[in-house]
Amino acid sequence: MWKKGVFFALFATIILVILTVYFCNRAIENASKGKLYDDVNKVPYHRVALLLGTSKYLSRHTLNYYYLYRIEAAVNLIKAGKVKYIIISGDNGTVSYNEPYRMRTDLIRAGIDSSIIYMDFAGFRTFDSMVRLKEIFGQDSATVISQEFHNKRALYIAEQEGIHAIGFNAKDVPSALGFKVQTREKFARVKVFLDYLFSNKPKFLGAKIHLPD
Repeated sequence: MWKKGVFFALFATIILVILTVYFCNRAIENASKGKLYDDVNKVPYHRVALLLGTSKYLSRHTLNYYYLYRIEAAVNLIKAGKVKYIIISGDNGTVSYNEPYRMRTDLIRAGIDSSIIYMDFAGFRTFDSMVRLKEIFGQDSATVISQEFHNKRALYIAEQEGIHAIGFNAKDVPSALGFKVQTREKFARVKVFLDYLFSNKPKFLGAKIHLPD
């Protein structure tokens, strides 16, 4: 009898987890409808773009294509005149690991004027990046640059924060290469709802940063 009770409790827990993941993902998918763009010529103008950070390398000699394609998308967006300024938000958790600085370097190498680039060194999570976009950089509208699956989550958070945001989708990587990332994304979306359920805040806020008109 005891074993039977344990089995049913475990079964109920598994079903609950599956339903939670499903409904959280469904809500985030729905929130991004009509807000995502693949064609740079069709992207509405926003004064500010938010480039979400990631590591340039997966290992010492393996390039991260998520990174490469985000840089490419940002360059295309800026050169098409679709934004005036770009904020790079990413992890700078250690002295040797600095996502915003590395992305800034590669944008400049691609011909982007350094004066339009701003860096957010405390974008440890997408949640932090979106909240800080409004609280630190004072922006209530923006174009978010990342892969489509990531943009969807960012746009959901933007909606919760009262930010009018759209997403410009960087090229995605082949499903075989991105399986781990895509799986992790499903649970990251659940974490978004937990953040709001428990009224979580970014790891750091700090002094406000003003962008020129």
